[in-house]
Amino acid sequence: MTSEAVRRVQSESPWEETFGFARAVAAGDRVLVGGSTSFKGTVLYGEGDPYEQAKVALTGAVEAIGEFGLGIESVVRTRLYLSHPRDVDEVGRAHKELFDAVRPVSTLLVVEGFVDPRILVEVELEAFRG
Repeated sequence: MTSEAVRRVQSESPWEETFGFARAVAAGDRVLVGGSTSFKGTVLYGEGDPYEQAKVALTGAVEAIGEFGLGIESVVRTRLYLSHPRDVDEVGRAHKELFDAVRPVSTLLVVEGFVDPRILVEVELEAFRG
């Protein structure tokens, strides 16, 4: 695959520049969106609220595929990372509200924690542009 076949987009995340990664990468027929949280720039939305954080993070990830002309119907995989098992139902509710009609394959994991301890949810998604 040539470098012309790979396109990257950035967001306002302060960690992208620090750690050297892109918000989303299109390669061939796939668009991959890396870990999205409810941070917009340096502001955390939904502090203490896993449902709100999931909504903001998922919406931000979908906005990232929009940079490639794709919409929610293109999403084929989601991954949801939570810092506490008590939040599964609230995060699942946010996911269903957004993806119920699309039904991507999904994985939900409880992890030790995130870069910022106020983050309760981080999401990734994969879209197909075939």
